[in-house]
Amino acid sequence: MTCYSQRMKATSLFRQAVLPVCTVLCVWGLSISAYAIDFAFQDPAFSFESVRALGYAVSGGADIGEVLHTVHRITEGDDESWYREWFQTAQDREAAAREFHETGHSDSARRELLRASAYYRCAEFFLHTRTNDLRIVGVSKTGRDCYHQAAALSPTPIQPVEIPFEGTTLPGYLCLVDDSGEKRPLLIVHTGFDGTGEELYFSTAFFALQRGWNVLIFEGPGQGRVIREQNIPFRPNWETAVTPVVDFALTLPQTDPDKIALMGISFGGYLAPRAAAYEKRLAACIANGGVFDFHKVAGLTPEDEETLESPEGRQAMNQAIESQAATNTNLRWFFANGQFTFHADSPADWLRMTRPYTLTNVAGQITCPILICNSEDDSQMTGQAQALYDAITNAPKTFLLFTEKEGAEEHCQMGAIQVSNERILDWLSDTFAAIGKEPE
Repeated sequence: MTCYSQRMKATSLFRQAVLPVCTVLCVWGLSISAYAIDFAFQDPAFSFESVRALGYAVSGGADIGEVLHTVHRITEGDDESWYREWFQTAQDREAAAREFHETGHSDSARRELLRASAYYRCAEFFLHTRTNDLRIVGVSKTGRDCYHQAAALSPTPIQPVEIPFEGTTLPGYLCLVDDSGEKRPLLIVHTGFDGTGEELYFSTAFFALQRGWNVLIFEGPGQGRVIREQNIPFRPNWETAVTPVVDFALTLPQTDPDKIALMGISFGGYLAPRAAAYEKRLAACIANGGVFDFHKVAGLTPEDEETLESPEGRQAMNQAIESQAATNTNLRWFFANGQFTFHADSPADWLRMTRPYTLTNVAGQITCPILICNSEDDSQMTGQAQALYDAITNAPKTFLLFTEKEGAEEHCQMGAIQVSNERILDWLSDTFAAIGKEPE
């Protein structure tokens, strides 16, 4: 086959198979939904990320007016405009925190710093459309520094930690119910394709602490600081990250060793179950939402897979993707972030690198109770959560569907995190109560 005809074949396949990937982006990260709530923007990526930001108002990561004023200053589909306006809002909140701190109002300073941290995360998000953008590291570090300053002012302990890992460390936060030193159940939580450890405080830890759970947040390979500054990409054998975290947790005097649960969010819905299949010290696992086969979500045919094996086919596919990405925010961010977090040389190479991320022949090894979540309008990942549920044959399992009627239909229930945490943490309490491990 000539280079030209191979390119035409690959381009045709791209239109048939790769373009539909644009409609399944949500499963590859905590973010992109082609049918997100139409909020502030027609651009689905901007709309979803705005809902994501606004949702954290209930846990201290946003204020409604600040979010509304920010998004209405942003030019539709303009990555630089998104960065510029969120960065300005974050700087404003950080400056307000300094003023409060200087006048002795430490609690107000803490609240401002928490929101500044969240807004810096928003600002950095679409910088990933250019993976060599030097602002990625700087902005994420500034947001992390704001969170550290807020943690130091917290009325309950939030301790930055460094977890030993393969000659380096994984960053995290130990969030404690109180400073009594009492042994309590521990929820270990990690994000997925694009979240940060700081964001997990707003999405999960804030609520779990109120239920009497201590929380250990960590960032693993491919995530947060680990990819941005330590340059360690994702890996399919996630148990190699979780086992050192459990080792670390067991050194903490506040940890009850019989009461450790693991939660993975978004792409973490593959990672956490994978770890639970091998790490038997976990007493429960939560996958929100469940992912059985990360690669197959793209819906590539056997012919498409063959095309990915050809250098000419990959070249043509890359050219087609790059052409479409120029005017498609979803596609532009999706493939750029995939290359960034996996250390892939091109979009097609990244698609190939996702193949080992499957729980085939692994899900049956999970033995702890597991909750698999799905969201009604997260339709781009149709069948993934159910496939994971069906593949688990040796563990108590629960399938939890969040619905549009609840306002919780978006990916990972973005915009409805109170509803999400109510139901997920109820399951966790009930599960531990059934085995005599409920928080006292």
